[in-house]
Formats: sequence, structure tokens, C-alpha cells
Amino acid sequence: MDTALKFLGVPYRNGGSDPSGFDCSGLVQYVFNSLGISLPREVRDQYDVGEDVKLEDVRAGDLLFFQTVSRGASHVGLAIGPGRFVHAPSSRGVVRVERYTGQYWASRFIGARRVSATAAPSASASAATRPLRSSRFSR
Repeated sequence: MDTALKFLGVPYRNGGSDPSGFDCSGLVQYVFNSLGISLPREVRDQYDVGEDVKLEDVRAGDLLFFQTVSRGASHVGLAIGPGRFVHAPSSRGVVRVERYTGQYWASRFIGARRVSATAAPSASASAATRPLRSSRFSR
């Protein structure tokens, strides 16, 4: 996920999808596109791509989804290592690394997905109907 880390400090911009400014899903889409993998633009649509991953199996490059401003997946970031992810949050306004095991993000975690070069939207469930996952983390 070195590609994503190149954008640390880039300003948050609602609807942003390039290095002049990113929102969360724009950052994820841009990083995957740079790797030749096409992803949808919106968080809820990205939540339908790839395969479900158990929290304990998350690895660098997996998508992490959170319920923040609305019910269901409303924020996404990229796992970069044990307990850490890179994302473009609107608070504090820049792309940055945080711990997804920290209290704020752990309490909002709803799922993780692994995307491969052949990823396609999941046929099993849509973002609107997929049940929310437990946000319990081992401490």
C-alpha cells in the first residue's frame, strides 16, 4: 500500500478523487486504479466488491468499512498493517494513518473486503441489505 502512503497530508475534499484532494472513497478508488483495478466511486458500492474478510484476517490492501455519518457503509480506508489504516477523513482534513483498533474506529467498524484484480460486485448481498458486522475488537 505504498501508493496510498504517498498521499499522506493531501487535503480532504468532498467528492475529491485525485491528488489535489481526496474524500475516502476517492482515495481508495484512485489507489486501486493506479494498480490497474477498477473500483466503483461510492463507499456503498465499494462495499459490494471483493470478498468478505474476518477482522482477524485483515491484511495490507484490504478495504475497511465504517458506519459514520449514515446507516451502513459510509466511510472506507485501506489496511496498511497490523491495526492501522490509511484514509481520507473529513475531520482534521488530510489523508492520514490511524489505528482501526482505536475506540472511535472500532466502535464504527462494519466490515472488511479483499479486492483482487478480477474483483466484481458481490452477487450475494447489496450494501443496502447486508447485515452490519460486530465491531468487537480484541484488546
